[in-house]
Amino acid sequence: MATENLPDLVIREVTPEITTFSKPFTRFGLFPFGGRSTAVRLSTGDVWVLASTPLTHDTKAALDKLGPVKWIMGADAVHHLFLGQFKKAYPEAKVIGVAALVEKKKKDGLQLDGAYGADAPDTKYGFEDEIYACYFSGFANKDVAWFHTSSKTLIVADLLFNLPGNEQYSKSKSNAKVPILGKLDPWGALHKRFVWGEGKDKPAMMRDAKTVLAWAPERIIMCHGDVIETEGTKAWASAYSKYLS
Repeated sequence: MATENLPDLVIREVTPEITTFSKPFTRFGLFPFGGRSTAVRLSTGDVWVLASTPLTHDTKAALDKLGPVKWIMGADAVHHLFLGQFKKAYPEAKVIGVAALVEKKKKDGLQLDGAYGADAPDTKYGFEDEIYACYFSGFANKDVAWFHTSSKTLIVADLLFNLPGNEQYSKSKSNAKVPILGKLDPWGALHKRFVWGEGKDKPAMMRDAKTVLAWAPERIIMCHGDVIETEGTKAWASAYSKYLS
């Protein structure tokens, strides 16, 4: 179930309720995007985890210390490679993904317990009293944004980047600097163009970008790049300014 430990994995307690698992990850063999899983312990003691990195022995030990894993989340159509591994380790947990993953994971022998975009919009999976969700149906990868209310933390995959990912490469011999691009962060023009281009349904994107803005996040934890610890609302407003104007 769990795999061998990774020497460059960074496990960090962001808050007493939130732990991140960060590691190097290179896209197209060129761009050091980094990868990150995020676990949240709810007030019930149950654990919700966005599973986007391998379940190593160290990762499992940290998760088990947090509490019983009850939800394993796939953030979008492409962040799904480790869902099956997590499910094998936590067979009682629900695996929740997006509509684009239902058939894809079924071919891998994994039956999703729920899917944003396939289930009714008002479907509840059991954590919504403490973690809000917004399914970006208009985004190319069909991403979901989540908001942990008590810590005011926004958790996303490809909806927002903050590169270079220095934390994700802090134990690696590789360089976090992004070649050609230099950086890809919420305040730059490149990021604004990126999210505009990835928006395939502009009215839906405008609606959902406003939903996240109204949550007023203080912190943003993304899969790719350094965690934004403060002024998360300003970062979101900057990245999605074309949809919010």
